[in-house]
Amino acid sequence: MHATAYATGTGAAVVMEAEELPRWDLGDLFAGPEDPRIEEELAAAAREAEALERDHRGRLAQLDGDSLAALIASYEAVHERLGRVESYAQLLFATHRNDPAIARFHQRVRERSTEISNRLLFVTLELNRLEDAWLERALAQSPALRRWRPWLRRVRAFRPHQLADEVERILQEKALVGRSAWVRLFDETTAAMRFRVDGRELTAAEAFDLLQEPERERRQQAAAAISEALSARVELLARITNTLAKDKEIEDRWRGFARPISARNLANEVEDEVVDALIQAVRASYPEIAHRYYRLKARMLGLERLEHYDRNAPLPDDPKRRYRFAEARALVLEAFGAFSPVMRELVEPFFERGWIDAEVRPGKDAGAFCHPTVPAAHPYVLVNWRGRVRDVLTLAHELGHAVHQSLARRQGYLLSATPLTLAETASVFGEQLVFDRLLAAESDPAARRALLAAAIEDGINTVIRQIAFCTFEMEVHERRRQGELAVEELGEIWLAVQRESLGPAFHLGEDYAVWWSYIPHFIHAPFYVYAYAFGDCLVRALYDVWQREPEGFVDKYLALLEAGGTLRHHELLAPFGLDARDPAFWQRGLGVLARRIDALERELDER
Repeated sequence: MHATAYATGTGAAVVMEAEELPRWDLGDLFAGPEDPRIEEELAAAAREAEALERDHRGRLAQLDGDSLAALIASYEAVHERLGRVESYAQLLFATHRNDPAIARFHQRVRERSTEISNRLLFVTLELNRLEDAWLERALAQSPALRRWRPWLRRVRAFRPHQLADEVERILQEKALVGRSAWVRLFDETTAAMRFRVDGRELTAAEAFDLLQEPERERRQQAAAAISEALSARVELLARITNTLAKDKEIEDRWRGFARPISARNLANEVEDEVVDALIQAVRASYPEIAHRYYRLKARMLGLERLEHYDRNAPLPDDPKRRYRFAEARALVLEAFGAFSPVMRELVEPFFERGWIDAEVRPGKDAGAFCHPTVPAAHPYVLVNWRGRVRDVLTLAHELGHAVHQSLARRQGYLLSATPLTLAETASVFGEQLVFDRLLAAESDPAARRALLAAAIEDGINTVIRQIAFCTFEMEVHERRRQGELAVEELGEIWLAVQRESLGPAFHLGEDYAVWWSYIPHFIHAPFYVYAYAFGDCLVRALYDVWQREPEGFVDKYLALLEAGGTLRHHELLAPFGLDARDPAFWQRGLGVLARRIDALERELDER
């Protein structure tokens, strides 16, 4: 626990309060990097993997359904052992990016895990060589095997793109010194960055937080510091981007993926045409949503045109309300509990048992996430708490993930994980529950406007901005097929997609041209970003159903979360009368965001 001071109050009357913010306790996983149980788990996983390889490699087609089910269960058990150790190493590294010893520990775990899991690569490779008719007969005869049908479906979806066994093994082994090494270089480079503002050396989290300051000069100073720091490293970051884009192009070509985004869509169990419809619908909505809102924001800020550092600026009459972490805890528990007591019961232990890390400190990841770890343990939540309303909503967002992961873990390690397109369902829903509670409790007109503006901007950041990111990625990956992209070309693509999405209310200068380089999703998981827009629109449509037809909704919603990765998006949405394959589906979700802008306009007209 750590005491953090922050401002509360309005106007000149600002009071500094200190509050103890939680650091997570990873003891439910392991006691520390030297915990002997880590080596015990890795050694046990290695023995079990060796036994499975010795007894079954080259013989899957000779098994009956029950024996194949037993093999998959053993395969899952090994991966869960590895997942526990990997989760611990990842979580520890997430709060110690600047610690060389922990970085080495993290890399050592990854190397051992890759070495062990390579022994089990034969399982998925041989599963994909089984004939459909053989597998269907085995499924019909074995109830035990039928439990694994959803996982088998996901594995076999990649059959047309599977390479020879030795090629697959080489790709997996070399990833540690190939793609993974470049990702590590990006992470360590960005974690080491410091941003000089007013003579102080700030972390990324601190510098980007200043972009939400009410004083425009402070925002401008922070933006200039960020541009300067990114520009100093942009050649390296461009090299990382080019290398990983080429790496992906080579693998996509070998695997026969026609488009750079197709591999991600297949992993997300969503059809190319559904994603295309989402992207087209969101891009078509830019004028009605983003352009309209930012014209409104420029008017509220009294500016002819906005600069990029005005994007998340608070409104001039924003009371600048700051929330203590204890207040946010009460808000989340009340909002979740009012919707479903089950959700409150699932979330309470995160506050009570040290499963949240909220303190801002050097070496810690600058963003927020919820890590599921393994079904035998529990998720962990990381946020960077400064007490803003966005921090309250971010906490609700990540604890929504925690609810989803806690319910879905009943499916087991292989079946609990959802595709990225569904992974944001509970997080955005939880955020919406807390926002509605905040708005309902607020009687001050200026505070209501500030809340509405913050919610609209969060929606734009989640939907519009992420699709703009996806458009940037598509252009970069397409152009990379013709050759390496210069820093200037990357900047031109970035500015073009940002101008398209943000609209004429903004002036975007050359200082903003390097800001593509800090976004980790481009490096960690190409084309991940559209899943945010997918999930946001999906949740807004679900929320609309709940508000119009609340009877029986909660039970169906919790069942959706508990299903984890056992059902596809159209199966999960069918009980609610929704279908993401229908182009009108996206309009329903976008319409909710547009109506929020209508509500803000009404609030302004009533001033």
